[in-house]
Amino acid sequence: MAKVIEVKNLKKRYKKADKNAVDGISFSISEGEFFSFLGPNGAGKTTTISILTTTLAKTSGEVKIGGFDMDREPNKVRGHIGVIFQNPSLDLNLTAEENIRFHAVLYGLYTFRPAFSMMPDSYKKRVYELAEILTIEKDLFRPIKTFSGGMKRKLEIVRSLIHKPKVLFLDEPTSGLDPISRKSLWDYLQQVRKEQNTTIFLTTHYLDEAEGTDHVAIVNNGKIISYGTPEKIKQTLVENYLLIDSPDRNKLKKELQEKKIKFLENGQIKVPLTKFKAQEVIKKIDTELSVMQIHAPTLEEAYVEIIANSMEKDKS
Repeated sequence: MAKVIEVKNLKKRYKKADKNAVDGISFSISEGEFFSFLGPNGAGKTTTISILTTTLAKTSGEVKIGGFDMDREPNKVRGHIGVIFQNPSLDLNLTAEENIRFHAVLYGLYTFRPAFSMMPDSYKKRVYELAEILTIEKDLFRPIKTFSGGMKRKLEIVRSLIHKPKVLFLDEPTSGLDPISRKSLWDYLQQVRKEQNTTIFLTTHYLDEAEGTDHVAIVNNGKIISYGTPEKIKQTLVENYLLIDSPDRNKLKKELQEKKIKFLENGQIKVPLTKFKAQEVIKKIDTELSVMQIHAPTLEEAYVEIIANSMEKDKS
């Protein structure tokens, strides 16, 4: 598939800093891909996403989005992207709808008209459609200064989607959202991705949101320290095993030994799932079991291990 984001040897060093905030990272993202960019605070995530969205100048490297070079064609890059920043970027002196309307005009979707009632029906329909998904349709004409933090976040999401971007950058998009709104947003984003082939670039501290991504890049100290599908990252770093036990544990251990099934005993019997799958192990056992639990690693477990290993290497 065509590459919609291409990053080569990207570097960023702030003035008076003694090291790079982004230190020579490279990656590419295909059209329609769901990509997550993870790392602890200060790892370089927000700096990277700020560069990719043209709000921060890079020190060196090459960035292309939608085939457009960021240095030579920044306006064309901006026309292809939508952004939900970690920190709010709304005009508090305007109503919610006015924030959306000025954003739509800025992107060249419509000519400016001084009132919502004067805007085309296509604009009105799009605004109400998005506002209803995020449950702020009754608040569209209220001033932003009366909104809670969660409502401001919802408005930023509506504003970022109004022009149907080909690439959507999400920097902690569900921060401040309640669980129902969070689920509604992700359901809608998956629908948009499927119907419009939108590429999604996500940074988040909710690692369950990254479980369903196509590829994950984990960054620390400005460098990519792990890259791959969520499954690949989990399989290479976090153990997959079966916990079992029996009223007659000695009999169970003897049977496992006879059938050459490796195990560890620590409170319960732990069978690493390296040679056999869980179902295969269970089929081989005749002894009555009182405990049977499969441990399937999560991306969060892998992430914690990767970051811990990276920090240990930095100390040594």
